[in-house]
Parts: sequence; C-alpha cells; structure tokens
Amino acid sequence: MYDSYSPASLYAGLIGGVLFLVGILGFFYSASFGDPGEVDAVLGVFDVNAWHNIVHILSGAVGLLAFRAGRNASRTFALAFGLVYLVVAIWGFILGDGESILGFLPVNTEDNVLHVVLALLGIGAYLATAPERETAAPARGAPRHGACPPVEQWGP
Repeated sequence: MYDSYSPASLYAGLIGGVLFLVGILGFFYSASFGDPGEVDAVLGVFDVNAWHNIVHILSGAVGLLAFRAGRNASRTFALAFGLVYLVVAIWGFILGDGESILGFLPVNTEDNVLHVVLALLGIGAYLATAPERETAAPARGAPRHGACPPVEQWGP
C-alpha cells in the first residue's frame, strides 16, 4: 500500500485498531446500556459500559477507514480525534472520578489521563505529517513530460 507510513497514518491505523478491539473486549466486562447502567473496569482500570464500548468501536472504525483512505484522511483523523479527546479529557477532569459524560459515558481518572495522551499523540501526529500534495492532470493539449511532440512539429 505505502512505501512508508506517515505519523498520522500510523496513529490512525494503530489507535484505530486498538480502540476497535478494546471496544469489543469491553463488552466482556459490561454490556449494560443505561445512564450509566452497570459499569465495570476493563483490566481493572478503565470504566466502561455498552455505550462506552460502542464509542470505542466507532472511533476505531473511523481510524481504520482513515488509515485505509491515505495520508490526508489519516492527518484529518489525527487532528479531529486529538481535539475531541482533549475536550473529553478536560470534561472528564471537571466532572471528576467515577462520573459520567452526558450522563451515560462513564469516566474515571485513568480514562481522563489516557484521553490526554491520545489527544496529544493525535495532535502531534497531525503536526508531524505534511499534507500530501495533489497532482493535477496536465491541461488538455499541453505537452506531457517525455511525450512526443504533435505530428505537425515533426518537420519535413
């Protein structure tokens, strides 16, 4: 697919894949839909419920799609995801340990710290990845590099 991967592509692919898998794994801990319903800690650390798991699966899927779409999509994902998770982290710290964002997404201090790390990595991956230049097709009738001149210019 690529000869080398950009920081944003690596971020989108790796973080997307991990979040997708963590979302699935989370259902083995809590599959409760509620506000926040039954909350359990994945690996004894990160509070989740079914809503939180769905957010992870969807976020991961978007990251994997961005990775597959290429450098610019990965770069956009890294920035957007980084900014959203920065807001989520700040919101979580304001609410405090053991509370719920929007009343149904459980967060704890460990979640908030992870969200800050994901945000900083995403913003850093965006900044470390130059946008891919789009190459324009030559204008109609314009000579292409290495192309033969038109027949009229061949001479006698």
